[in-house]
Formats: sequence, C-alpha cells, structure tokens
Amino acid sequence: MREIVLGTAGHVDHGKTSLVRALTGIETDRLKEEKVRGITIELGFAHLDLPCGHRLGIVDVPGHERFVRNMVAGAAGIDLVAFVVAADEGIMPQTREHFEICRLLGVQRGLVVITKQDMVDLEWLELVTDEVREFLRGSFLEDAPIVPVSSTTGQGIDEVRRVLDQLVTASDFSEATGPFRLPVDRVFSMKGFGAVVTGSSISGRISLGDEVCFYPRLVSGKIRGIQVHGQERNEVEAGYRTAINVQGVDKEQIHRGDVLASPDSLASTYMIDADFLYLSGNDKPLQNRRRVRVHVGTAEVMGRIALLDVEELPPGETAAAQLLLEEPVSVWPGDHYVVRSYSPVHTIGGGVIWNCAPPKRRRFSESQRQVNREIFSLYREGTPEDLALFHLRESGIAGLTRRELAVRLGIFGKRLQKLLERSISARRVLIVEPDKQRMIAVETLEGLVVKAEKLLTDFHGENPLKSGLSAEELRGRLARSLSARLFQIVLQEADKKGVLKQEGSLIRLASHQVSLAGDAETLRRELLAFYRAAGLQVPTIRETIEAHGKYPQELVRELLVVLVRDGELVKVSEDLYYDAGVLDALRAKLVAFLAGEGEIDAPRFKNLTGLTRKFSIPLLEYFDRVKLTLRIGDVRRLR
Repeated sequence: MREIVLGTAGHVDHGKTSLVRALTGIETDRLKEEKVRGITIELGFAHLDLPCGHRLGIVDVPGHERFVRNMVAGAAGIDLVAFVVAADEGIMPQTREHFEICRLLGVQRGLVVITKQDMVDLEWLELVTDEVREFLRGSFLEDAPIVPVSSTTGQGIDEVRRVLDQLVTASDFSEATGPFRLPVDRVFSMKGFGAVVTGSSISGRISLGDEVCFYPRLVSGKIRGIQVHGQERNEVEAGYRTAINVQGVDKEQIHRGDVLASPDSLASTYMIDADFLYLSGNDKPLQNRRRVRVHVGTAEVMGRIALLDVEELPPGETAAAQLLLEEPVSVWPGDHYVVRSYSPVHTIGGGVIWNCAPPKRRRFSESQRQVNREIFSLYREGTPEDLALFHLRESGIAGLTRRELAVRLGIFGKRLQKLLERSISARRVLIVEPDKQRMIAVETLEGLVVKAEKLLTDFHGENPLKSGLSAEELRGRLARSLSARLFQIVLQEADKKGVLKQEGSLIRLASHQVSLAGDAETLRRELLAFYRAAGLQVPTIRETIEAHGKYPQELVRELLVVLVRDGELVKVSEDLYYDAGVLDALRAKLVAFLAGEGEIDAPRFKNLTGLTRKFSIPLLEYFDRVKLTLRIGDVRRLR
C-alpha cells in the first residue's frame, strides 16, 4: 500500500525537529555538529504509525538559510507538509522561503503547527495565529488545520496525530504510474554491502534483483537490498522513504541529485522548456539569461533562464522559459523545480517542466515569441496525442523511437501503446523502422513529398532535355541525413499521389515530358539524318560536336541522350552511337550469317561488314552485351 510522506517546513529554531521527536520518539538530528549547534543541517528521517493503520514517512528539513538547498532536496517527493511557525517569533524569513518552495514544488495539502505555545500567553498566541492565517490566505494552506503545540510539555501533540490521521485517511493511495524513480538525497556505503542510497520514491515500483540505472550519469547496477524504515522489503513502490543497496556500483560513482530509475526511463539533458513563476517578493524585474541555481528533484545545478515570450519579467508574473543548464539533469514533464538566485542566495521562483529535450528556441522577433507562446499553450492544454505529435514534428526526419517518445511524454507501457495505436490508425504517426520502433509525424512525410515535387519542378525547368534526377541526388537534396528507408517511403507516397515516377535510377515528375524548343528540334532532326547517313562508320562524339559547331556542345550531348532514350539512336560504346534502323539491319545480317555458319570471329565479322577494328570490336562487344551472341574463346555464337 502506498505510503504518504510528510515534510516539515519553517524557519530555523522554530521547533521542527522537536516536533518530530515528540510525535515519533525518533531523534532525526544524527550529526555531531547538529547536536552541538542545536540546528538541523542535513535531512532527517522518521516514521509515525497512525490510528488508521497507515505508516507516515517523515522528512525533517533544515531551517537555516545556509541549508535551504538541503531543504529543497528533502521537499522533493513529499505529499503533505507540516508548516511550522514558532509562537514566540511568528512569520520569519525562512518561513516565507520554505512556504514558497513548497508551493513551487506543487505540494497541495498539509497542516500548520504553531510550536512553543508554552512560551507565550493566550493573547499572543491568538495574534500569531491570525498572522499565520493572513499569510496563508489564497494559498494551498488557506483552509489547513492550525494546531498549537508544545513539544516540551506534549500539549497539542495528540491533536497533531489526529489531524495527520484525517489527512492520510483522505489521501489518494493509488500508485504513481510509470517506471520507478527515486531522486537520491543521501549516499553512503556499508561494510560488506557496498553503496546505499536513500530518497523518496516518486513513481512506479521496483523489486530485489531488478536492474537499475543512475541518471544522468548512466551508471548501472542491480538491486541487492531494500529497506523501508529499517525493515527489509522485497519490493517498494511510489511514496515510500526508502534505502536501496545497489550491487555493482561504487559510492564514489553516485551523488545527491542523481535519480535511481528503471533502465531506459530517463534521458540526460542540459536544456528544459518550463513555465517560470517569478515570485512577487522579488524587488526588480528578471532580466533575460540571468545566471541562477536550479533545483530539480534533489539536484542543484547552475544555469541561466532564457525568457522566450517577454524581454524581462516583472515580479509576480509567469513566463515561458528555457532553462539552459551547466550540468545535465534527468526529468519528466510535469516535474516541478525551484530557482534560487546566484548571489546573494534566495528563492526567486520556479514552476513546472514541460519538455526535457527541446531544441534551442529563438526569441529575437515578435513572430518568434508568438511561436513560443503557441508551443507553451500546447504544453499546458494539449492532449497526450497532441503532445506526441508535437514531439515527433520537432524531431523531423530523425523521428523518435518508442522509448525516446515515452521519456518526452512521461507516458509508458499500455498507456503509450493505446495512444500510439490511436495516432497510427488516424494516420497522424507513421512507423518508419518497425524493428527499432522509430516513428515520424505524417506531416513530416507530407512535407518531404512537397519538397521533392518542388525540387523536381525546379530541376526540370533548368534541364528540360533531361529525363529526371538520379535517386541518390534527389535524396541528398531532400536532406543530408535522410535515411534510405524513409526516402523509399517518400517515393512510394509521392507515386501513390501521382506526383512523381521512378524509371530505373532516375526520378521525374509524373507530368514531365521532354519538350524541345525550336533550335533543339532542328538539331534533333539533323542528328538523326547525320547518323543515318553515316551508316556503320559513325563519327565519335567529338566529331559530331564539331560537325554541328553552330549549336552549344551541351545541347548536342543532351540531345544524344534524348535520342537514345527515345530509341532512335543506340549507344554502342561511350563514344559511338548508331541509328537504330542501321543497327537493326546489321543485327539481321549477323543472325543470318551465324544461322548458316554457326560461328564468327573478328576477321570474318570485318569481312562481313567491311568495317575496321575501330568499329567491329565495339559492335561485337555490344552484341555480346545485349545477349544476341555468346563469346567462346575467339569466336561468337548465337545464344
């Protein structure tokens, strides 16, 4: 059964750790420095068994401003927050910052605990309670229960347990779908066991013996042991504070901020599309590409915020943004993040991640900014099918494999299969490589067909005497990286639509016919008469060009190709062309000779035709090539 994780939040020395100790009997401050200084530095963990039968996992976070980065790591994956305010001090700087962090991370429910009630009188307690209610007005904690307590005397502790029991009973215990993910918040090693990581599991489930991968480092291992609150488990699902012993991985290979996950479930990225809320407490507008600290999951990385639809962002406003990171992270769409300023360090905003593998988006013109607004509108309002098609369109001719698309959508298994079946049957998505499950958007295919038609239109316009463009040249002009498989699909689609035709190695528009202008038609007639008059002793190409010197050389060469294609001339060798009728007469003469004599050699062929070796040898080789004759040694026979 899914566990609910409670996180504390509040200013330093407001009694968060004391509250957890009073509720559970567990001391969460484990470091010597924490006990000496009396403040929490690192994350602490405890659990509480509730009357409803559920065990509540608890993450105790540090409140000091120097350790807010640790607080953000602990807040990743919590379901409920115990928002702590000390009765003797009220709302303080880290009270506000912790509250904003919880809001930015998408925490939706919790309770408010006013600690140290034994240190103030009733009138002061009422003033602080009113201050807290006013502070929380309009927020996710506006209607949350407020419970005054004293961790020293125990007053109110039972009421906190009762309220937590009600909150947990009303919680949704359905398992978070998808592969297993656990943002790592602590790494250590145990003698004889190896590397151990802890964190709050946020999706899926995993079992002993399963293969896992640490992202974004791509370090792989196998689950050797699972513990939940000190008890051995065979498997763990989303929502649990968990310790996992991983075989085949050294402690030095893993760090806080990594994500332990099922293989092939995440990708490494330096660039993220996200909504960014710039908190109203900031004192001046946010400038484009400001350097910041980005907290996502349990990771903190440096980066810049590129504003995609505005020049600068006023406090309290939200913008479409691209996070440009200096180190890779691994996320899904829908994950939340927090941004803190570079220096001095404080929380300035955050939001929701939409795309973990976007291209770099332009923003320099109003038309480009409008395109970005439309993209982000699709992120927020589009159906999963719309988003799948969008990612495939952006991937272009490279397409996406099923795994790559799953990571971009954060949708896996049967849900993804049903989505793809609908899109394929509606002919919005096309599988290009079934063995690799690589897909493209049908719009991409249609765009390639349109481009091929334009390329051939331009080619025919510039080369009216040529039958078509070679297939390989057309493929290269369409796109340098166009795969042979996709190119064949383009040709099939264009042929089906009646756009183009393939004839051997040449591609032409289906409507294209070689048409000769006045000069070309005159030259055509002259060439036919020229070769017919030459009989069997034909000129070379150079001699033909010289004999027709008033015409451009290229036009003569092109017309020779046209005449061969139309069957009026026959190309016997690279340099010799014959009138088709003349060659047919020679063919008949040769067949008659072989029928009577049985065989012929080069000297007898020269006697038969009266030709020199310059012409007789190419002709004999031509008849071999067209399979009229078969050469055996120095003689030739009819096939």
